[in-house]
Amino acid sequence: MRYREALHILLSSWSGRVGAFLLMVMVFASAYVLATYPLDFGSKQWNNPALWADNPSNVPPAWLNLIPGIDRPVHRVLKADKAVDRRSTAGVVREVYRVASEIGTSQPPTFTSFSLSDVMYYDRPPLITVALVRPDGTEILLVQHVAPSRRSGESGPVSRYAETPFRIFISGDEDARHRAADFLGREYNLMMPATALEGRLELALFGQPSGEGAGLDGFRMLPGEYIVEVEALLYDPRDEIGEIKYVIGGAVFGAMGTDSQGRDLARGLLFGLPVALAIGLTTAFIVTIIGTFLGILSGFSGGVTDSIIQRFTDILTNIPLLPILIFLIFILGQKLWLVVAILAVFGWPGLTITTRTMVLQLRSGQLVEATRALGASRWRIMFRHLLLQVAPFVLAQMIFLAPAAILAEAGLSFLGLGDPSIPTWGQILESGFRTGAVYVGYWWWVLPPGLLVVLTAMTFVLLTLGLEPVVNPRLRTRL
Repeated sequence: MRYREALHILLSSWSGRVGAFLLMVMVFASAYVLATYPLDFGSKQWNNPALWADNPSNVPPAWLNLIPGIDRPVHRVLKADKAVDRRSTAGVVREVYRVASEIGTSQPPTFTSFSLSDVMYYDRPPLITVALVRPDGTEILLVQHVAPSRRSGESGPVSRYAETPFRIFISGDEDARHRAADFLGREYNLMMPATALEGRLELALFGQPSGEGAGLDGFRMLPGEYIVEVEALLYDPRDEIGEIKYVIGGAVFGAMGTDSQGRDLARGLLFGLPVALAIGLTTAFIVTIIGTFLGILSGFSGGVTDSIIQRFTDILTNIPLLPILIFLIFILGQKLWLVVAILAVFGWPGLTITTRTMVLQLRSGQLVEATRALGASRWRIMFRHLLLQVAPFVLAQMIFLAPAAILAEAGLSFLGLGDPSIPTWGQILESGFRTGAVYVGYWWWVLPPGLLVVLTAMTFVLLTLGLEPVVNPRLRTRL
């Protein structure tokens, strides 16, 4: 059967069409990941807590706000790297940076933070002041910071916060609470100690008294545009300020939410797609080559060759795979290539036995006898004639082997035996169970990777069902 005919048969059934469509979507998504993600995404980004420090922890996806009755604050990261105003007076340069955000939710942000990077000065360290201008025109001073002074023996220009940004968690800053308490007393004649704002600072920053209760209990959100104004006093015209970032923490984030470290689960799940396909297809390809070759060789050769291959196959078939995987990974280390290699080494016996059975029937057929009479060599008969006859079945089996490898890797990662340098769906599941996400209701951390594993496996199963008429001619009459 030609490949075009096989493709036509595959696409003539609903299972084949759905399976082919899902596979194309996965292939295009994997190509996007490979083109946009760095190859060391796992070690350099996914496992680097500093990159996720601005994200909220354990929050659900942002699309939850589309459900009527749910109005959670959205996560916002406000950045500025160019001053909107620069003035020089008596040798002191005043730079002003402004970023704005519209806030209209009924709930206050979950946290606020400020970060500063790439500060360079020649003489005196600059003074950084951060204030929040509210929609009603009032202003709250949040942060006053002076970069570290010149060290002994350090010559200019002096660089600060080039590798690791300066970050202050305003929600937990005691000075910020005192300034907010002074603001409430000055603007609303509401006297309260700074300790009363612990854990509730955002309500004071983004709310106002409603007259319905005492203290912060009577506050409601003040909707409108909030402006973060950052003022930098530079004592040399050559001094520079890098990127300024103000984070308004939300209770929802991105397309798939975040985990306990604030990592964007959507990015991790997307990166896990080409990894899963690579594991499944690579393992299936290696197993198919080994199993088909040994099956044809065993069935056609017979005799001692057949006995040796079959006894070796029986031995591998009866060895429990999971204990061997756990033992070898514990001894040789948690490497993804090792998982693929072990799955390939122990995965071919089943295909060998089935292929051998088919070859035993084909070798006594008229085609083999005719080619043998024409003087064809045994290798030409095996891999020019017999291989083509078993190829449709082998192709279907190869497609069916892919989800088994994906599930095996996910199971190993779930047991904590996967490669920690490469994020996979099994590892995301394992971290969710390990940190108790199931018990506290963090469904966005557990359901998506599990559903993706099932969807990927079902894609290959549907392709296998669509290829059944190619393998079994009796089923073609139903199409």
